[in-house]
Amino acid sequence: MLVHQVDAFCGEGFLGNPAGVCLLDEPIPDEWMQSMAKKMNLSETAFVWPLDRYEFHLRWFTPNAEVKLCGHATLATGHLLFEDELLDTDDVLRFETLSGLLLVSKDGELLTLDFPAKPATPTKPPDGLLSALGASAVYVGRSEFDYLVEVESTKALRNLKPDFAVLRKLPVRGVIVTAPSDDARFDFMSRFFAPAVGVDEDPVTGSAHCTLATYWAAKLGKTKFDACQVSARGGLLKVELAGDRVRLRGKAKTMGEFDFEP
Repeated sequence: MLVHQVDAFCGEGFLGNPAGVCLLDEPIPDEWMQSMAKKMNLSETAFVWPLDRYEFHLRWFTPNAEVKLCGHATLATGHLLFEDELLDTDDVLRFETLSGLLLVSKDGELLTLDFPAKPATPTKPPDGLLSALGASAVYVGRSEFDYLVEVESTKALRNLKPDFAVLRKLPVRGVIVTAPSDDARFDFMSRFFAPAVGVDEDPVTGSAHCTLATYWAAKLGKTKFDACQVSARGGLLKVELAGDRVRLRGKAKTMGEFDFEP
């Protein structure tokens, strides 16, 4: 079985989030997909097979579990399909997923994801959350998948040293932490921690920006953003809130491929 490694939401150098992508002719058993994702040991590995020429079924697995929404592995999958299937740039890919229909289009080097918005609502922080982050909060909310925490500054964001053992016990996929940007090129910055699904810190998280877009739109009074995820690798996203949808734009680059059985 051939599995590609693709860097998504990348810029110059080694920015971006590596994803595994397995292009299939037909579905394979769940345990094979989970085993393959564990072997790849990336934050997510995507498995995709055709339903029609421009329509596909798509699933995502971390090393530990299947997840319902993943941005960077969807961007990586779209990148590979446009390359391998020799699709035209005016084609739109349609993916049936656990989060409904997702769309991917291409304009030059940029790919655009059309995803559902995942707004957070204010909530009382659960016991252990803020102490595990080691930071005070400007805001705490909860979306369908994650907690959202705003901290006071990018410096506080960069200096976080989370207690992953505590975060792993929270009843959510992960914790999004965000702050206003101290770099004029960006509107906001973020980090994402998901030890509960086997990813202590994700390099770049497209799906987290489905929550961040709605949050920062309300705070900043705008709907288009340049965002930076300040993990060790880092990554760049262009984000647009369009009603109940979020458009995420970024680049991807194929880094290699592996041939093995799970």
